[in-house]
Amino acid sequence: MSKVIITGNDLTLEKLVQVCREFATVELADEAKEKVLASRKIVDDFVDNGKVVYGITTGFGKFSDVTITKDESKLLQKNLIITHAVGAGNPLATEIVRGIILLRINNLAKGYSGAKLETIQTMIDMLNKKVHPIVPEKGSLGASGDLAPLSHVVLPMIGLGEAEFGGEVLDGAEAMKRAGINTIELTSKEGLSLINGTQVMTSVGALALYDALDLVKVADIAAALSFEAHYGVLDALDHKVHDVRPHKGQRDTAKILLKLLDGSKMTSKQGEIRVQDAYSLRCVPQVHGASKDAINYVKERVEIEMNSVTDNPIIFPETLEGISGGNFHGQPMALSFDFLGIALAELANISERRLERLVNPALSGLPAFLVEKGGINSGFMIVQYSAASLVSENKILAHPASVDSIPSSANQEDHVSMGTIAARKSREIMTNVRRVLAMEIMCACQAIDLRGNKGLGVGTKMAYDTIRDLVPMLKEDRPLYEDINKCESVIINQNIIKTVEEVAGKIQF
Repeated sequence: MSKVIITGNDLTLEKLVQVCREFATVELADEAKEKVLASRKIVDDFVDNGKVVYGITTGFGKFSDVTITKDESKLLQKNLIITHAVGAGNPLATEIVRGIILLRINNLAKGYSGAKLETIQTMIDMLNKKVHPIVPEKGSLGASGDLAPLSHVVLPMIGLGEAEFGGEVLDGAEAMKRAGINTIELTSKEGLSLINGTQVMTSVGALALYDALDLVKVADIAAALSFEAHYGVLDALDHKVHDVRPHKGQRDTAKILLKLLDGSKMTSKQGEIRVQDAYSLRCVPQVHGASKDAINYVKERVEIEMNSVTDNPIIFPETLEGISGGNFHGQPMALSFDFLGIALAELANISERRLERLVNPALSGLPAFLVEKGGINSGFMIVQYSAASLVSENKILAHPASVDSIPSSANQEDHVSMGTIAARKSREIMTNVRRVLAMEIMCACQAIDLRGNKGLGVGTKMAYDTIRDLVPMLKEDRPLYEDINKCESVIINQNIIKTVEEVAGKIQF
């Protein structure tokens, strides 16, 4: 099993996925331990000297003007957690919870939060021993960070709440006991250090982003198969067209499609069959490319956030200061995840239009709904209905969460990001897009068979063969949801991407 060393500075999307999905273990770097100890000493000094610092010697939010004594600090931190754990909805997936814990460890490891080393080690032990708190998906405003869901993460650490361990959902204290992890008592600043940040929205959105980076590759494969199913006009992919409008995603997409289609006997030149294709084929580089550029922008923002301090107040050991600021505000992630959702939704929008052209005999010249003996057979008629439903749902989900705000904490916290809602929406959009692409790929393979497969491109042939190994050509009606599930499975497990990349080695998605 792989191990991820936490420094606070170099966590990547790939390392996050290793911990979240592959259960890689985690270890704190020695230099991070030194920084944690230094920042903790500053907090202890603040408390011992009675210095007024928000959240350390004061209450929270509207109560920031209430002074807290040293004797009251432990009760304050416990009360913070138990009163803020008011989430709603279904529990977040285990992979998301693991991401939350990892991101919080990385945040604390930077040495600007004042948490005790023992507290951080407890979180590391929970990851390594697979104690996963039950965290409701709803209830965060995205500023002051993800207070409610992060509080649910902390509950088992103090012997409360619920956690999953060994396949069972247990009382938090029991889960920790069975895993051999001691519960802890929070002291000054620690409760705030654990819940004031953007780790929930970042975990949800980062995992959706990771899947999105694969989906743009699948979208190109799907489009290339549809291109062959329609004898698409290659001229629109000529590099000269894209060199005069040199957006990186657009140019890259045109190159990728040409490589996927290299050697195909099922494409055409301008004027051979038609002068030009419909936009859903001709404009694939422009549409897919714009989504790629947007998704890559989001990746840059997310990896900055993953290695940032989103606590409040921030402890600066070098100047012996505790400064109250607004790094917990989720706006950078809220805008990014709204953008991610919109970029993904467009991949499904154009995919569904290509699918419609495949099943519509007036547009394709193929048998209606891609099946012989139509009437007794419905073929792929309702596949397009389902795709259209998912696309329409995405249009609703793509409405930006970040344009909304509502005051909280007696108007002390009067502008919030709704970033966690944006992240959750982008994840839902991603799952819908994946399903639509699976449907398009399945229909494109059927259309190619009905045309009489004359020879596919070097990349599309491998994609076609991967599908046909699981899903045979439809000759008469059968339960199609099973076929769609199989097509979607090769997207989820990345088989279709790996197969294409291995054979068409020159393709750099």
